[in-house]
Amino acid sequence: MSVLHAERSEDRMTPAADKKKPVWRRVVAGLLTALAGVLVFLALATPNNVSRLPEGSNTAQAFIRIPIEALIGVAVLLVLPARIRRAAAIVGGALLGLLTMVKIIDMGMYAALARPFNPVLDWVLVDDGLSFLGDSIGDTPAKVAAVGAALVLLGVPVLMAWAVLRMTRFAERHRPATQRTVLALSAAWIVLALLGTHFVSTVFISSDAAVTLARETAEKIPDGIRDKQTFAAEASVDKFRATPPDQLLTGLEGKDVMFAFIESYGRSAVEDPDYAAGMDATLKAGTDKLAAAGYSARSGWLTSPTAGGGSWLAHSTFQSGLWINNESRYRTLTASDRMTLTSAFGRGDWRTVGVEPGLTYAWPEGRFYGYDQIYGEQSLNYHGPKFSWATMPDQFTLQQFEKLEHSRTDRAPLMAEITFVSSHTPWAPIPDLVDWDQLGDGSIFGPMTADDPGPGEVWKDEKRVKAEYLRSVQYSVDSLVSYVEKYGDDDLVLVFLGDHQPSPIITGQNASRDVPISIVTKDEAVLAKTGPWQWAPGLKPLPSTPASRMDQFRDLFLGTYSSK
Repeated sequence: MSVLHAERSEDRMTPAADKKKPVWRRVVAGLLTALAGVLVFLALATPNNVSRLPEGSNTAQAFIRIPIEALIGVAVLLVLPARIRRAAAIVGGALLGLLTMVKIIDMGMYAALARPFNPVLDWVLVDDGLSFLGDSIGDTPAKVAAVGAALVLLGVPVLMAWAVLRMTRFAERHRPATQRTVLALSAAWIVLALLGTHFVSTVFISSDAAVTLARETAEKIPDGIRDKQTFAAEASVDKFRATPPDQLLTGLEGKDVMFAFIESYGRSAVEDPDYAAGMDATLKAGTDKLAAAGYSARSGWLTSPTAGGGSWLAHSTFQSGLWINNESRYRTLTASDRMTLTSAFGRGDWRTVGVEPGLTYAWPEGRFYGYDQIYGEQSLNYHGPKFSWATMPDQFTLQQFEKLEHSRTDRAPLMAEITFVSSHTPWAPIPDLVDWDQLGDGSIFGPMTADDPGPGEVWKDEKRVKAEYLRSVQYSVDSLVSYVEKYGDDDLVLVFLGDHQPSPIITGQNASRDVPISIVTKDEAVLAKTGPWQWAPGLKPLPSTPASRMDQFRDLFLGTYSSK
């Protein structure tokens, strides 16, 4: 009440009365009014995707804008009766603050996941983000950062309400000048809008960014509801649901089939100039080593439903043959009886196992996939250090798979899904390959975390982040190739792929969502069946190799290797 009383008292002052105040008070009042104007302008004019802003000195040109929302807002406030004008300014400012919160969250989402925030579907990501932050910088700093971020976000509506109220007071006290300014700027807005004038591509001087963001945010609510209905119709169609077990995957009878996901292994790693030379050398060396061991490979592209994160969306898409691009679809899917690649192998009498080193908690969704056995962090018996988010090096994960499953002689053919974590952001520190016979319980990796820089050091330099990203993916591919050399046999069929592209700090903006996928085997008959896929020889897909959506792979694979 005291704040409102002060506001009302100051409202009654005229510009002439203002001059009677001490100079320091006039200076402070002027600075506060200027600050309020800047806050309102930035809230209206700043895009929710900062990648739209040019780098360097041209950034300022992107803020040469006339927000139509400001012109309409001032005009409406000036015609309102005085008794409700202040309340309307407070409410309008608070709403602008809420929209600014959405904009700030969008900025983070674009930076990490290359997409905007969905208020209906994305709240679950808060827990995942906190978990990742804790793994990266420690639990206590992560909690402090989370509390700070929450306070900032909660304070935005209050701050914006104050700013709009102060600007409203200013407009009231300078009504004639304000009216002339609004009229002139409105005419300019119309002319510039008709001409499509801009200094920066896609950032027009005649701005309606806030209205557009508000509309798009509101539309996501009914869109989310409609998406549930659309997904239900898609999920009801399954061409392999009624296929008899004795006709499923007959072309792989007696084979051990491994599906390995390499975290953040995207098309950019293969084709972006920042990484292409290094990755090309790794893939060529891997192809040559596999050939020397008697293996052949073919490689293609799949388009992932996600980017920057959300690996579970990619895994479930790959397994189910359905496009799982949000949490609502994922939860609906994992509560269903949809046949997955894993359950298809299970129906064909394979032993099915999931090797999930990143699994540190209960995972009830595992039942949906149809695994006979799931190995999480605890059951993989690792006694070495964590590598930031990664609970253990990929090489150790493969060694434990070999010990616990692949080396057994008293088993049925295996189907395994193995998830690699060493190339998970923040890509520091990164382990080195060691002799397989020296891996032991993982203690050998201890000195590596001390010698290699951690995330806090690496993320000070964007070039260094990119270099460590490349090194992490190279490590994962090298681990897999080395495993095949050491433990592969005539019955092994390996399919490995990326789950999604990394975050935009690695790929830049507007990168594709394609990921590489390769199939490796000694059996030429198995490889020959992939001819219609049009994949390229070796571990490196070509730029011209066609890309298929990741949800198409299940049916492609089952159709290729099942009886016709």
